Amino acid sequence: QVQLVESGGGLVQAGGSLRLSCAASGRTFSSYTMGWFRQAPGQEREFVAAHTRSSGNTYYADSVKGRWTISRDNAKSTVYLKMNSLKPEDTARYYCAARRSLGFARSAGGYDLWGQGTQVTVSS
Repeated sequence: QVQLVESGGGLVQAGGSLRLSCAASGRTFSSYTMGWFRQAPGQEREFVAAHTRSSGNTYYADSVKGRWTISRDNAKSTVYLKMNSLKPEDTARYYCAARRSLGFARSAGGYDLWGQGTQVTVSS
């Protein structure tokens, strides 16, 4: 069973950058599609980005496309989310998720494992 631990969140000014990391325990990291989601207070958890396990394709929410990059290092069992040009509306708790099934999913229900999240706050 893979366990996920996020890090790298914090407080940043609008226009700044952060890089989130999600370290996975276990030896099956490469067999999971990895995703990032975020949830602001009072809002539903929403898809941000995903990196598939097989083809290595990446997918992004329209709101972050062109600003952020998801990547993974299977040797380190880690997935990253580099966030550039941050906006106040990006403020949320960010969660790493792992999906066992093939392919890609935008819904939170399509992922099997979750981390505890890391807070990102963007000040204006």
